Amino acid sequence: MSEVTIKINNRGFGVSCDPGQEQRLVDLSYYVDSRLKQIASAGAASNESHLLVLTALVMADEIYDLKEQVEYYKQQAEYAAQVPQSQQQADQDAYVSEVIGHLADKIANISGRLKTAA
Repeated sequence: MSEVTIKINNRGFGVSCDPGQEQRLVDLSYYVDSRLKQIASAGAASNESHLLVLTALVMADEIYDLKEQVEYYKQQAEYAAQVPQSQQQADQDAYVSEVIGHLADKIANISGRLKTAA
């Protein structure tokens, strides 16, 4: 086991880790400390314990969101594996057409407002 001293909220902590993981641990501690400083600057915490709890909750929320995104992309990959390429292309074409139509409507709306203003 290796020992690394990390700094969070201006306090040093000795932490053990597997050999070769020292830099990863230092990088993670920098990330935690930066999130803590962001939360502290917002003035949301009343004391250090509260600040640490809020930081943990914010980071847990980030992890939860990332897990949801991973699950979404897994489902998309499963869909892609099951749906024929021609159907996927048709779905993409329909989406692109819908976006283009939406943009055309916006352009027409802006053009109409410009003509009215002139």
